[in-house]
Amino acid sequence: MSADPVYPAGPVDRFAPHALHTAPGIAAATTDLTKVYGSGDTRVVALDRVSIAFREGEFTAIMGPSGCGKSTLMHCAAGLDTPSSGSVRIGTTELSTLGDRQLTRLRRDRIGFVFQAFNLLPTLTALENITLPSAIAGRRPEGQWLDRVVSTVGLAGRLDHRPAQLSGGQQQRVAVARALVSRPAIVFGDEPTGNLDSRAGAEVLGFLRDSVRELGQTVVMVTHDPVAAGYADRVVFLSDGRLVDEMVHPTPDRVLDVMRTFDTRSRTS
Repeated sequence: MSADPVYPAGPVDRFAPHALHTAPGIAAATTDLTKVYGSGDTRVVALDRVSIAFREGEFTAIMGPSGCGKSTLMHCAAGLDTPSSGSVRIGTTELSTLGDRQLTRLRRDRIGFVFQAFNLLPTLTALENITLPSAIAGRRPEGQWLDRVVSTVGLAGRLDHRPAQLSGGQQQRVAVARALVSRPAIVFGDEPTGNLDSRAGAEVLGFLRDSVRELGQTVVMVTHDPVAAGYADRVVFLSDGRLVDEMVHPTPDRVLDVMRTFDTRSRTS
């Protein structure tokens, strides 16, 4: 867990659309990532030299107790927050080398986001919300890929509906489709099922799972829910800003067992 990630060799292609690969590479990685807030008596180390790689075509869940640094890790890895020190890469692109405009372009073209709040525009239809990032970028989404994404998330019969005409689960499906339509190198989800009931949450997690299995997508999800983590290929666990454990082929029961150890530590510390 502490070894520095190894990045694939080759030329830097900063903003090319993501393509599927026959052999998995590294979609994103951090090396010695540290994030500190405040100073003096108010100094808080949110992340402490975190090195992790997110492989292409893999679904990773990030878990840990409240305040452990889960969301901070995701925000730094996605270029939404600036590390205090260390390295963050999307593919072979080192984020610290990018100016504000380049970073904005990279987030638009190479990264998809799904958050707890659906963040849909109420005056646009589902289809218009899905294609909005492409429209802002002055591009028309590739038709076959758009059809495939819409089919994968089960929205074919709802494209002309506005958000108010959709259930919470359907709105989050629109948000998932919006994140996928630009063929990003990686999709980050911050508690994407946090505002959904268990049935709708299971549907959205199934769509994220299908996007990995059927579309070759890379997904990184922050969650506190062992059931949600059970949809992932692997789970990484943070505690006090450090990576402390990792699990492949997780099940909700195995994840819950690990999470209980954090509760035990907090009671005995």
